Amino acid sequence: MYFIQFLMHIIEYIIYVYFAFAAVYVLIFSVASVFPTKRKAKVLNKHRKVAVLIPGYKEDNVICQVAEEALKQNYPADKFDVIIIADSFQPQTIARLKALPIKLIEVSFEKSTKSKALNKAMEILPQDYEIALILDADNMMAMNFVSEINNAFNRGFLVVQGHRVAKNTNTAFAVLDAISEELNNSIFRKGHRVLGLSSALIGSGMAFEYNMFKQRMSEIHAIGGFDKELELTLLRDELEIEYLNNALVYDEKVQKVEVFENQRKRWLSAQFIYFGRFVVPGVKHFVLQANIDFFDKVYQMIAPPRVLLIGLTTIITTIYLFFQLFFSENIFALSFASWLSVWASVVVAFMLAIPKEFYNYKTFNALLTLPKAFLSMFLSLFKLKGANKKFIHTQHGA
Repeated sequence: MYFIQFLMHIIEYIIYVYFAFAAVYVLIFSVASVFPTKRKAKVLNKHRKVAVLIPGYKEDNVICQVAEEALKQNYPADKFDVIIIADSFQPQTIARLKALPIKLIEVSFEKSTKSKALNKAMEILPQDYEIALILDADNMMAMNFVSEINNAFNRGFLVVQGHRVAKNTNTAFAVLDAISEELNNSIFRKGHRVLGLSSALIGSGMAFEYNMFKQRMSEIHAIGGFDKELELTLLRDELEIEYLNNALVYDEKVQKVEVFENQRKRWLSAQFIYFGRFVVPGVKHFVLQANIDFFDKVYQMIAPPRVLLIGLTTIITTIYLFFQLFFSENIFALSFASWLSVWASVVVAFMLAIPKEFYNYKTFNALLTLPKAFLSMFLSLFKLKGANKKFIHTQHGA
């Protein structure tokens, strides 16, 4: 009996340390995100030639409008090309795209992935590009986006992440998804840059020195989460990732719980896989080379996602409160106050990280669906088997 109780207390402490560290982590970077980032001075003043690469799989609903909008940049027209990589599009969609002043590359794979589409396009494209700018098939850039990306390269950066924001907030789940995006922007991008660490990549609205990107992508064959593998290898090699808070790219947010669950299942699966692959090199590079960026990114692969962090800390704190109020004999090694401090840290961190424009009735209404989102994501943890072995497509514009 004593041994079982001792073992339970050990497990309790492990769970507490895991969530307490995650809470302090998000709080530190949330506080940092309130402060402005320091900008490097320009080392050059030139307009680089930019390849705006937009891979799409069965994206007939949105791709023509996206292509038209992508052409509307306040950047020299002869210095950027919009390149649509069309996988499994309808003939009428292909015809409409061919009528636009863009480059169209049609691809077909037995098993489609974003990395395959990008690699195939770069095999075909000429070698005169200097920047590869990656968008999703539903993304729309603010008119100054390419210019802001180019300016960051003029300041000496080779990898740049833009600020992805919500294109739609038409359902409660879309609002939650938009808030989740901004939490990540504050914590893992702006907050990191304020404290001198690299920004996280996000899969779209990101730009790379062209030849470097082409070479690195040729080594990546990920079915899902190619951006995570790319990011980990960049940080392993000590390449700094810049974040542009004022360079906006608009992204369609998920509108239904089923899509939310599929998307998060894909992301969670990728995170666990890359944690297993990179944890040993991450520790090694941290100890031998003091590579904090790489080690930090490896930790992010095993850190609890934001929805699970707020949901699980709320549940655990409530359980401790219940036992403190209704049971005279405490079966736990830790107190309610210990977990209350963890929960409060998470709440404060999220309140700081969420932009002020989300403090409205629409957000309050959306928060009522948070338990549903939490349950969906929690159940996804038990459905990860095989998620990394097949392409999970998120339909846009439906």
